[in-house]
Amino acid sequence: MQLTEEILKDISERQRNEITEHRIYEKITGVTTDPHNREVLSRIAAEELKHYTIWKQYTAKEIVPDMLRVWYYYLIARMLGMTFAIKLMEGVEQGAQAGDETLLAVIPEMQAMLSDEAKHERELIALIDEERLKYVGSVVLGLNDALVEFTGTLAGLTFAIQNSQIIAVAGLITGVAASLSMAASEYLSQRSEGTTGTSPKKAALYTGATYIVTVALLILPFLILPSPYLALVFTLIGAVLVIFVFTFYISVAKDLSFWKRFAEMAAISLGIAAISFVIGLLIRVMLNVTV
Repeated sequence: MQLTEEILKDISERQRNEITEHRIYEKITGVTTDPHNREVLSRIAAEELKHYTIWKQYTAKEIVPDMLRVWYYYLIARMLGMTFAIKLMEGVEQGAQAGDETLLAVIPEMQAMLSDEAKHERELIALIDEERLKYVGSVVLGLNDALVEFTGTLAGLTFAIQNSQIIAVAGLITGVAASLSMAASEYLSQRSEGTTGTSPKKAALYTGATYIVTVALLILPFLILPSPYLALVFTLIGAVLVIFVFTFYISVAKDLSFWKRFAEMAAISLGIAAISFVIGLLIRVMLNVTV
């Protein structure tokens, strides 16, 4: 069947996507130290090159990769981990290269062939063993506890004390102590469970570091803004943004549902904050606290 100019343009774009992804996997492979991951990534890169060759049979031309996208996903992989970058890229590309009825009519065998290749790629991606994902549970523990506990604490202190600087100091002291406590608890928990494949010390470090970073972000508005109520508003907005970003990261990296997890975590954090705000008001009135 005759390939029209429009169809050839579509095929050329798909061919460019495949060679671009091939170069992305090659680039990530070049900075990966783990032999197992290097082998898996090399196999995925070979799969992408095979796809490129298939499309080349129809276009009969060489196509250069999109180097802007290559560097974009490479930097994401360096900052947020290769599993996140790869799954984000594959998710975007699957949407962009969904089966086109016109193309399928001209090349009917392509759908089954590329579906098999895509399945093979997903199986390969599942073989990637990235250290940071082993400690997601520890990160979630530190993040959840900091968000739930600290949005509530700051909301309660806002109405009880009504002084941004004192709230920030009290919150910072509480946050540092709580982060050390959480890290110690995670260390003892990992030791007692005898979990294989993870280090209790690293688990404790991930939990404590996540907790203290989250606390610092939540306290920051109280250090900048003189109005404690305005600072609390920005703190709550910051908490929701942190929940959004982290939930998106976990959803992509672990293939989990995003909106349900985001709504649940946001509702818990904001609900605790509202309850604590009321408690702070009651304590201030009942104890006649003035600062």
